[in-house]
Amino acid sequence: MPNKALVIDDDKVTLELFNYQLKSENFDVTTAGTGAKGLEHAKAGEYDVILTDLNLPDINGIEMVKQSKLISPETEIIVVTGDISTEKAVEAIQVGAFDYITKPVDFEKLVVVIRNAVETKNQSVINARQAAEIKELRGRLSSKTSYEGIIGGAHAMQNIYEIIENVASSDANILILGESGTGKEVIANAIHYKSHRSEKPFVKVNCSALPKDLIESQLFGHTKGSFTGAHADKTGFIGQAQGGSLLLDEIGEMPIELQPKLLRVLQEKVYHRVGSDKPQEADFRLICATNRSPFEAIKNGDLREDLYYRINTIEIPIPPLRERMEDVPMLAEHFLQVYSEKYQRPNVSFAQSAYDQMLNYSWRGNVRELQNVIERAVLLSKSGKIERMDIQYDESDPPLHASTIFTVPEIPYSPDAPVASVATNGGGTMLPSFEEGEDVLFEEIGKLIVDKLPEPDESSEQHDVFGNIESGVVLAALKRTRGNKQAAANLLGLYRPRLYGMIKRHNLEERI
Repeated sequence: MPNKALVIDDDKVTLELFNYQLKSENFDVTTAGTGAKGLEHAKAGEYDVILTDLNLPDINGIEMVKQSKLISPETEIIVVTGDISTEKAVEAIQVGAFDYITKPVDFEKLVVVIRNAVETKNQSVINARQAAEIKELRGRLSSKTSYEGIIGGAHAMQNIYEIIENVASSDANILILGESGTGKEVIANAIHYKSHRSEKPFVKVNCSALPKDLIESQLFGHTKGSFTGAHADKTGFIGQAQGGSLLLDEIGEMPIELQPKLLRVLQEKVYHRVGSDKPQEADFRLICATNRSPFEAIKNGDLREDLYYRINTIEIPIPPLRERMEDVPMLAEHFLQVYSEKYQRPNVSFAQSAYDQMLNYSWRGNVRELQNVIERAVLLSKSGKIERMDIQYDESDPPLHASTIFTVPEIPYSPDAPVASVATNGGGTMLPSFEEGEDVLFEEIGKLIVDKLPEPDESSEQHDVFGNIESGVVLAALKRTRGNKQAAANLLGLYRPRLYGMIKRHNLEERI
């Protein structure tokens, strides 16, 4: 779409000349003969740049800049003056104008100033959007089951949270590995917004979406006239990310001939725009992502091995959703809330059968597929309960645990049910009671478990101790509450859908 310009001048010849020149540069031009009319246009539409004469008959030029900035703070303003003295023009810049140009106008120079103004305005819009993203991310829940906008309580996700916490403040290059739809961009967001670069731009580039013949220009930028179609200087993605972070998604799709240039940028911290010998400083934090095996890409000649080791200072593998099924219910509840608010259906909820279906499907499309399925379910729901999900099964990809559909019966819970009041460590020594302090109790239980563990041996099978503890605690809670899931969730301080995921993960449905 063409950029939009508003030109304000009381001289009709000047207006016609500006209109002609800007349209030849592919601008959509609106003109006004007075300051008042110009402000009306500014209020009615959004412009990339405003050009205004400093000597208008009805509004002082300085006041014109001030009011225009109040109406649209992100729109850049260029003042045009016929005065020999530039004192007023400098004053206009002090109150918010981008630049000034004197009459008679050198249109070749003016076009360069306008292009720079438009680029600055676009970057301001990006920065404002990123600031809103930061505010949104920081406002989200931060608990055992979520972290900086990432949702998941599985052990694998807890490990990822710990990695992010440890490396976000550094400038180490990050490589995020994961299937399509696992949330690589969400992880990248968390890294950037937890870093000291969080107030600076976060530029995201999908290498597979860029035309192969333009990717170098898009990445490094170019100078005017450097190739056919280069009508003006352009700041590339690296320049836009100055001081911030740069995400190169699908790094394995970057043309192999361009990879040495990226490697040189990472080594020397400088780069050159296409068509220029002038070195530019490269100050950004690189985050790369791919859904391919890097070693397979190296073997196939799609990724240079030296570049791989340069971008892979820290590697973050994201597990597919089918390997963290306990997160499915909480993700489902999150998306249900999002889409019930979006489509104004506040009373929609999942029936047990919907949870059963979600927990017995392999989610080849990962979190993105789950999100799409739930959005569709909310849109198509005819009552308050979602009984069944519209999931497109693949014959070659059978559901998980198809023979053991999760159907724990709802047994009425009675708080008067007999419960053992004394616990021992198996040798007759009583453990402290909960009333004596939960920290003391859990510490003693932890010591009891660890003391019973055999010494690790290279030939022996490694066991997931925490997974086994989780399984045992959940099973004990369900037995104490006679299979009542809501009572068990309350007892353990868990969100009920999360308890469903734990039961499924540890195959406890047949042991209750």
